[in-house]
Amino acid sequence: MSIVISDELLRAAAYTEQDFRIELAVHLYDLERLSMGQARNFAGLDQISFQRELARRGVYIKYGEEQLEEDLRAIEEMKQLR
Repeated sequence: MSIVISDELLRAAAYTEQDFRIELAVHLYDLERLSMGQARNFAGLDQISFQRELARRGVYIKYGEEQLEEDLRAIEEMKQLR
């Protein structure tokens, strides 16, 4: 399924296609409908650039207990590989 946003609508909203993608990605991330990775990929941005866009819009990075536990597991796995 695809959604087509007309150039006319983008012009009326004063958005470029890239700006619209970023705005939508940030909004969906803020609503917790997309993960950070999904949102930044949709926006076509690298991790740091997407985080800058979040900060520019006053959107906080979602980092909860589950993400912390995943990170701690990943660190333990890396330690075991040494």
